[in-house]
Amino acid sequence: MKINYLKPIIGIFVLLFVISCKVEPQPIEYGKDQCSFCKMNIVDKTHAAQYVTNKGKQFKFDSIECMINDLSNKNEGDMAMLLVANYGKPGEMIAAKTATYLISKKIKSPMGANLSAFSSKSKAEEFKQQYGGENYTWITLKQKLSDK
Repeated sequence: MKINYLKPIIGIFVLLFVISCKVEPQPIEYGKDQCSFCKMNIVDKTHAAQYVTNKGKQFKFDSIECMINDLSNKNEGDMAMLLVANYGKPGEMIAAKTATYLISKKIKSPMGANLSAFSSKSKAEEFKQQYGGENYTWITLKQKLSDK
């Protein structure tokens, strides 16, 4: 008899455990969420970033450079997802490791690195032709930012 009362409670705990362990990004609430690195409000849909750990914990950033600086103190292998805002489609997040990056003095980013991400190399080249600057891959970008 007592076991019948425990079944719904155990079911609720199992459900909460399963829900809390989801490894997926959460939408960034622009103007409300704070950067996990510099604590500024995230307001720019063209330069935000986010990573999700293998345990499902979310970290959101107001700029790509804040995410890279935060990752410099962590093991990138512990991250399930690394996402950056697609400059060409504000609000859309793309995989950080396959994105192409442009650093151009004519495209200002929130923390001053003038760093933007694009979903394809051809799109980044298109913006480079228009605004100038240099293109980077995820690997070369991290090297450039760590040299400062």
